Amino acid sequence: MKVSEITVENIADYLRIAEIDENIKKELEMYLNIAKNYIENYTGIPEKSDNQEAETLDSYSDFVIVVYILCQDMYDNKSMYVDGKNINNTVKIILDMHTRNNL
Repeated sequence: MKVSEITVENIADYLRIAEIDENIKKELEMYLNIAKNYIENYTGIPEKSDNQEAETLDSYSDFVIVVYILCQDMYDNKSMYVDGKNINNTVKIILDMHTRNNL
C-alpha cells in the first residue's frame, strides 16, 4: 500500500470504527489530510509530483504506518493537530530517517 492509496475506510478499519456516518467520515478525511501534510512538512518530501521520477510520500512504504498512527492519535485525543512535543516514538524515528529539512 502507498500513502496515496489510504482511504477513510482504511483509517476507520484501523481505528476499529464499525459504522461510518457522514460526520465521522469528514473527521477522518480531515485527520488523513493533516497526517499527510504533517509528514510532508516534517520531511520535506512532497505528497505528489508532476515528475514521475521524483521522490514523493509514495516512495516510502513506512509512511503508511505513520499516517495510521497520526490519525489514531488525533482521533483518540479529538485534536486537529499533531503535538510535536509528544510525538509517538515510532513516528519520530521513521520521519527522522527520511527528513530532508535539515535546517
